[in-house]
Amino acid sequence: MVRIRLRRVGLKGQPSYRIIVADKESPRDGRFLEIVGFYNPRTNPATVQVQEDRVYDWMSKGALPTESVAKIFQSVGLLERFERFKKGEDQETLIQEAANAQAARNSTVKTSGH
Repeated sequence: MVRIRLRRVGLKGQPSYRIIVADKESPRDGRFLEIVGFYNPRTNPATVQVQEDRVYDWMSKGALPTESVAKIFQSVGLLERFERFKKGEDQETLIQEAANAQAARNSTVKTSGH
């Protein structure tokens, strides 16, 4: 079974994570199939970058996100957009919507983060 999960990178005491697609049996920092995103919980708010088209592709093939990745996807609205994708909505529209949401999050961070 294929899972979408976190792979820890960064120095000791300064974790950041890659969101990867890997076989369920692979170790946390072992073999993986593809890197589909990045997550840094140390910034305020947490930095999340996801290649949504690749995530849609893997999830439509049956890959399941782990609990922690599902929470990250929920926070950026990816799971809700994936449900709309499954119902037949155009992928390009959803990816553009995700890019607009990412830009809005980045602009609020810059204006509020003195």
